[in-house]
Amino acid sequence: MLEDVLLIQDKHRKVAAGIVEEILKQKKDKFIIAISGESGSGKSELTHVVAKSLRQYGIFAKPVHLDNFFKTLPLERRAWREKHGIENVVGINEIDWEAVQKTVDDFKNGRTSSMPCVDLVTEQVDTLITDFKNIDMMVLDGLYAIHTEGVDLHVFIELTYHETKKAQTARVKEKTDENRMRTLEAEHKAVLSLRTKANLLVTKNYELVKA
Repeated sequence: MLEDVLLIQDKHRKVAAGIVEEILKQKKDKFIIAISGESGSGKSELTHVVAKSLRQYGIFAKPVHLDNFFKTLPLERRAWREKHGIENVVGINEIDWEAVQKTVDDFKNGRTSSMPCVDLVTEQVDTLITDFKNIDMMVLDGLYAIHTEGVDLHVFIELTYHETKKAQTARVKEKTDENRMRTLEAEHKAVLSLRTKANLLVTKNYELVKA
């Protein structure tokens, strides 16, 4: 996402180093890593550090943020959720999985791909064109990233929105009120349902462990 704020700390670098170590053990052509976790848990920070760290091994890794693939536009999402019932619509089905899988397929086949890209300043969706021909790996991050088909390494961050209030305040994307808290609780339940897919867990103390 354009203009996103990254708050990279030593804990992110430490966990990212462990993830990179695991990636190098499993390395193969067109490898995909997915990182899931709740709002403010450090998904984007880990994705950035992992992708940057792989460069020292001669590996080009492309971060792809699933926040760009929501079916509803950023300016319309809150009202749409409230209209249709937050608990009824918030979750995995909010993502345009057909578009996600097309991007994955373009990556695996080394094609040029057109992807949505949310500009957080204008809150509009731009189009990002990426040539995957010389990209070795993809790092997907998002609430439900590990639900993506074709992923080789699934990483799940166990921090919940209750423990990430400080990070949410620093990176707030919408006002915090009762409906925002209902949304976070619905996301919590949807994200938690994906934990069983994980190969690696990032604990609440930000330690990397095998699932």
